Amino acid sequence: MSEKRILFTGGGTAGHVIVNLALIPEFQKRGYTVDYIGSYEGIERQLIESIDGVTYHGISTGKLRRYVSKENMKDPFKVMKGLLQAFSIIGKRKPGVIFSKGGFVSVPVVAAAKLKRVPTIIHESDYTPGLANKLSFPFAKKVLATFPETMDYLPKEKAEFIGAVVREELFQGQRSKGLSYCNFHKQKPVIMVMGGSTGSKRLNEAIRNNLDALLKNVQIIHICGKDHKDASINRAGYAQFEYVNEELKDLFAASDYIVSRAGSNAIFEFLALHKPMLLIPLSRKVSRGDQILNADSFVKQGFAHKLEEEELTDDRFLEEIHRLMDDKQALIDKMELYQSGQTKEKVIEIIQNFENK
Repeated sequence: MSEKRILFTGGGTAGHVIVNLALIPEFQKRGYTVDYIGSYEGIERQLIESIDGVTYHGISTGKLRRYVSKENMKDPFKVMKGLLQAFSIIGKRKPGVIFSKGGFVSVPVVAAAKLKRVPTIIHESDYTPGLANKLSFPFAKKVLATFPETMDYLPKEKAEFIGAVVREELFQGQRSKGLSYCNFHKQKPVIMVMGGSTGSKRLNEAIRNNLDALLKNVQIIHICGKDHKDASINRAGYAQFEYVNEELKDLFAASDYIVSRAGSNAIFEFLALHKPMLLIPLSRKVSRGDQILNADSFVKQGFAHKLEEEELTDDRFLEEIHRLMDDKQALIDKMELYQSGQTKEKVIEIIQNFENK
């Protein structure tokens, strides 16, 4: 019997890696040799290289910038170099199938896979597809959607609604461990604040400007992003981290509420864990508006509250936190009606069905 091999790709933000983190252990259990193609220094390298048995390959990659930069002139050459590198890696490692989560590092990988005649499955997390995935669709065999509404934006002959893939380990967290990790007690509820893997300056400011008022009633876990910790703040009931990996499941278990950006993978994890959430999506000024659509979908279904970044003042932030706490049970009741199904198992089945034999 020939060796079973699978290659994953995706990066740039944690959102383009999380689903891969959920799937990789499942394929390892099934006896697959696992390779991963990411960028040289992206967050995907940090997350993937911590997994035993996965071979990580760094390649050159371009970047989508929504502003004028001389770096834009260099990107086509970076992508071409990445394409050649991915072509070589795929030729040497000979995966039977490739699974892509998007981000610009995935574009040369999916294109190279087409040239090498290796089938690729793309998973689109957001309500509307990002540019990297749009560029990759022609080269893929299958495109999987997280939101049912996303089907309207995908190539119909390739698209399938599958839902969200949630990491199994998140359900194994222990509240006592999470509280202990932060030096918290059981007498006050806990709010976890997440600005995404790169952090959010405005969200960080809103939390820190309101610490005096908030800490009267709650304890705060603040995941503030790389290089965004404020060493001058040392308050009981306030724990700040740049990024959390292994301890995340316990911090989720310790949290009663979530304040977060509205990246798709993250908010579906909050939904699966039945965590009442206040979503503050990225503004259209700095994004294509995908997080606003994600948040609107969750608000419409009764899973979350939303606060636009343009409306994020200190006073309004406090008002929305109080409203979130008042509506806790109503939000949980709606989330408990959501049926996630066996999404991960379905994705694995689809991947294996497309695998080169």
